[in-house]
Amino acid sequence: MRIILALLIGYLLGSFPTGYLLGKLKGIDIRQEGSGNIGATNVWRSLGPLPAFLALLGDAAKGALAVVAGRWLAGPGVGDLLGGLAALTGHGWSVFLRLQGGKMIATGLGVVLAIDPRVAGLAFLVWGLVLAVGRYVSLSSILAAASVPVWFLLLGRGGWYAAFGTALAVLAIYKHRSNLERLLKGSEFRVGSRRNTR
Repeated sequence: MRIILALLIGYLLGSFPTGYLLGKLKGIDIRQEGSGNIGATNVWRSLGPLPAFLALLGDAAKGALAVVAGRWLAGPGVGDLLGGLAALTGHGWSVFLRLQGGKMIATGLGVVLAIDPRVAGLAFLVWGLVLAVGRYVSLSSILAAASVPVWFLLLGRGGWYAAFGTALAVLAIYKHRSNLERLLKGSEFRVGSRRNTR
C-alpha cells in the first residue's frame, strides 16, 4: 500500500504543469507558443527569464518532493527511485493536460538532486559544457540525461540506481525525438537565434 501511495503521489506531483500555469497567468497557452513545450526553455522564449526561472524551480522542486515522499512512504532506496520515476512519468504525461507534458529535464534534475547531488552536479556540468560549445539546449539536455546512468555507475551506485538512470535517459531522449530530427536536419533552435521551431 505504501508503494502504491508513493507512486500515486509522485505521479500527481510530477503532473503539476508549472510552465502551463505560468503561461495561463500571462493569458497564453504555452503549448501554442514557440516549440509548444511546457518546459523552462520554451517559457523563456515565450514569457521571459523570470517565468522561466519559476518554471525551472517549480519543475525541479516537484521532482525532489516526489523522491522525498517516496522515501518517507516506501523507505530509502526503492522509495526514492519509485517516487522519482513516477514524477518523471507525471511530468511527461500529465493527468492535468490530457497526458501531454514536458521533456523531463528540470524535473529529472530535481529527482536526481534528491537521490544523489553528486550525479546531479556532474550531469549539470555536462549540460553547461555542451551548451557552451554547441549552443543547442536540446542537445545539452539529451547528453546530460544520457550521462546520468554513467555517473551513477562511476560513483559506485550501480544496480537499481544505474537502471533508474537508464530509464530517465531513455524517457528524456524519447521526449526529445522531434528535437533530434531537427538537429539532424540542421533546423534546431540555437541559443542566440530569434527563430522559433516546432
